[in-house]
Parts: sequence; structure tokens; C-alpha cells
Amino acid sequence: MSLLFKIAITIVSFACMEAVAWLAHKYLMHGLLWTLHRDHHKKDQYGFFEHNDFFFLIFATPGITCFALGIYTPVNWLLYIGFGITLYGLCYFFVHDLFIHQRIRIFRNSDNWYLRAIRRAHKVHHKHLGKEHGECFGMLWVPMKYFRESKSGRL
Repeated sequence: MSLLFKIAITIVSFACMEAVAWLAHKYLMHGLLWTLHRDHHKKDQYGFFEHNDFFFLIFATPGITCFALGIYTPVNWLLYIGFGITLYGLCYFFVHDLFIHQRIRIFRNSDNWYLRAIRRAHKVHHKHLGKEHGECFGMLWVPMKYFRESKSGRL
């Protein structure tokens, strides 16, 4: 398997994870698994950890499984899917937990139009404290109106 093919598998897996994250957020976190996600939408949050943090373990499982199968079986292309999933999880941690929610006080200010749009869309998502009427379920790609507003300076 060529290096280019391995990189392509990783990039495609990373990109597909945005769709998986959007679907899981909309239909699982705001649906069947709302009990785990609910505390993430509370305005007054106590402590560093939330029930919502269990999703880290849930979403890490496919990546770990792909790593294991890619290393210990002849299906080694799964290893690169595992890389894509893991890279997306790392980006999710930096963007969602560190940049947007400031769980550790770094990356506080940004004048970058892309990051401003992501932050604004997430704030709109969090204006709904219940599981219904949600919007902006994506993490790295949000509705175009937020990108346009950010570029024009209206955010």
C-alpha cells in the first residue's frame, strides 16, 4: 500500500468523522443519550468533568478498534482509519473543549474568521438548554451563514 493511499485513507476518515459527529450529536446526544449530554447544556456547571465526557470513551472505541485490527490482522488499512478517527478526536478536544468551552484557559482570543464562526455557531447551539430545537450540530463545519458573518465582521 502506497504512502499516498495511506494518507488518503486518513484524510477521508477524518472528513467522514465530521458527518459521524454531526449525526451522533443530533440523534444520539440530543436523543437516546441525552442523559449523558444534558449537563453539557447547563449554564451553571460545577466541577471540571461532566457526564458528557463519557462520549470521549464512546467515540475513542472505534479508533482503538481500528488500530488494533490494523496492527494485529492483515487488514492494515484499518490502521489509517484509526489515525483519521484519532486525529479528529484530537481536533475535537482542541476546538471544542479548549477553544470554545475554555476548560483549560488557553486559546482564549482569536481574530481568525474560521474560529470566530465555529465559536459563534456553538454558542447558538448552546442557547437551547433542552434537547429539542437544537441547531448547529457540527464541530469543524457549521452552516455557511456563520462563515459569511465572520468574514464580514458581523459576529
